[in-house]
Amino acid sequence: MRRNNVDLQAMEKTAAEIRSDAAAGRRKTRVEGAWNLTAGEPQFRAEIAVGQQSFVLEADQPPFAGGGGTRPGPIHYALFGLVSCFTATFASVAAAEGIDLQELRAAGEFELNFAKVFGVAEQPIVDEVRLTLTVRSDAPRERLEAALRQAEERCPASFCLRNPIRLAASLATA
Repeated sequence: MRRNNVDLQAMEKTAAEIRSDAAAGRRKTRVEGAWNLTAGEPQFRAEIAVGQQSFVLEADQPPFAGGGGTRPGPIHYALFGLVSCFTATFASVAAAEGIDLQELRAAGEFELNFAKVFGVAEQPIVDEVRLTLTVRSDAPRERLEAALRQAEERCPASFCLRNPIRLAASLATA
């Protein structure tokens, strides 16, 4: 059964697999790409595998940061990832709770402070991320707010923002 464009049977099957074997809940996600050294072209390109398909993503810094501005920048992708993940989590929670949505729109924003990026000052790069969901549904506001709270708790991207995650960067030479 699909509700809100969410496959509830697939979700329940996955949840059952995780209940019976916690390791079934772990999935590796990997992005591997290359920096483009050719002027005038997007600076970074990666082919991303999703199931049996693959997609090419390209990023370019804005001109003030040394790029050409020919593609979204990495921070655009980060915000897109957060907004799309949070929206998907909300839609899935609503579907599982029997809430039918007639419309679901999302907006995310933050202000960037590039002082640290350019080595000018030690200031936070981002102070706050704001997400707004605009929902049209016959469900009472209280149920929608409960789904919003569950989305805040369950969304992998919002988890990454709220909880420090160890970054292990290494260097390999060719």
